[in-house]
Amino acid sequence: MKNENIKLRELFFIFFKINMFTFGGGYTIIPVIIDEFSKKRSFIAEEEMIDIVAIAQSGPGPMAINTSILAGYRMKGMCGAFTSLLASVLPCLIVISLLYYVYSSIIHIRLIQTIMECMAGAMSAILGFTVFNMSKKALSKYKKFGTSILIVSILLAFFTDISAVLIILFAGLIGLTIFLIVEEDKIC
Repeated sequence: MKNENIKLRELFFIFFKINMFTFGGGYTIIPVIIDEFSKKRSFIAEEEMIDIVAIAQSGPGPMAINTSILAGYRMKGMCGAFTSLLASVLPCLIVISLLYYVYSSIIHIRLIQTIMECMAGAMSAILGFTVFNMSKKALSKYKKFGTSILIVSILLAFFTDISAVLIILFAGLIGLTIFLIVEEDKIC
């Protein structure tokens, strides 16, 4: 379970750097974490990182912090989880504290408003890229089924007044039901 190749100090600075300089929330930080720990440093296999992300999504709280905690735990146990938590929360506290003092005095400037709008567009592109990459790997086993659930969910979200929470819940239940039926046939 533990990875002796990484020190707690190094783990702290990696997560601190990732959380300090990646903007856009949980889904935009996931490819950076996967790239850092799976591709660059080979501390955690990419498939295992995707499993960690899936578990992080199901837990309460911000997904980026949950992912950091789980990855830290995977590499260094409870000390790694606590170190990763601290390294993930600290940049948020620093940035929010600084923005609190600066934001109200500069938001009326048109250039700042334009920059904020551009960042929103860039985050949408990064989010789309992340969803595409994660779905390629996740749907590789059940391509037609997963693609059809994805398309139906998108259509329902755009063209009906059904809550996105209900769409996600029902899509998850349908996927779980089909998965259990398919896997039960293989087990029995």
